[in-house]
Amino acid sequence: MILIDDITIPELEIYSALRESAFRADGSFVADSPKVVNLVLQSNVVLKSILATQEYYDEYEALIASKKIPKKYLTTKEQMQRIVGHKIHHNCMLHGLRPQDSSLEDLDDEVLLLDGITSAENVGSIVRSCAALGVNSLAISPQTPHPFNRRALRVAMGHSTLLKTYQYKNIKESIVKFQSLGYRVFAAEVSDNAIFLSQLQVPKKWVLIMGHEGKGISEDILALCDTIVTIEMQEGIKSFNVGVAASILMYKFRQK
Repeated sequence: MILIDDITIPELEIYSALRESAFRADGSFVADSPKVVNLVLQSNVVLKSILATQEYYDEYEALIASKKIPKKYLTTKEQMQRIVGHKIHHNCMLHGLRPQDSSLEDLDDEVLLLDGITSAENVGSIVRSCAALGVNSLAISPQTPHPFNRRALRVAMGHSTLLKTYQYKNIKESIVKFQSLGYRVFAAEVSDNAIFLSQLQVPKKWVLIMGHEGKGISEDILALCDTIVTIEMQEGIKSFNVGVAASILMYKFRQK
């Protein structure tokens, strides 16, 4: 246990530097709050350090003792707030290295693909729903916040650790590759030629594409997909929040 007497030491800098950015070149990420930190501790993530109060260490002594944590920093909540530079409502933080992303070929038979989603909160919400519903493979673009982005990880309640994440470079090439491997590719979009979700026949292997929060899915991407699916809505209502829509669709797809 390392008692902090100088909050400016280089080892603590990461806790203030990685406020909302995803991670550094070495894969470093920061998790905060007991629920999120504890779920990360129960995974196979490589750990670098914990920054926490005595109350946290006392309450979760057995879990902490079961893990190899190179550095365990002891602090107070007031001191922790000075380290991170803003008010906080929790008593622990963790510095870890995110797992290597998966390849397309390593993904499961059920895949959720995010096309241009920009909100870390939406990514976190979607990841939490994926974990709850058993959709364990996620494909994202380089522009989409990674599930180990600090805010996404927090909203996901740490469940990012349970998913395989594939980061594609070209969505069109990825769609064609999925199809060549026997996946049926579905696009979630409001369209005149879309099939209602209630009428959909779901195959064993599928990819479901969720589009940008405002723009949706472009016509050239829709043209590559096997099926366009939409959720029945009341007249005059055009869309759900993308996280809500993803949850409804995944639930139906998983009930096949």
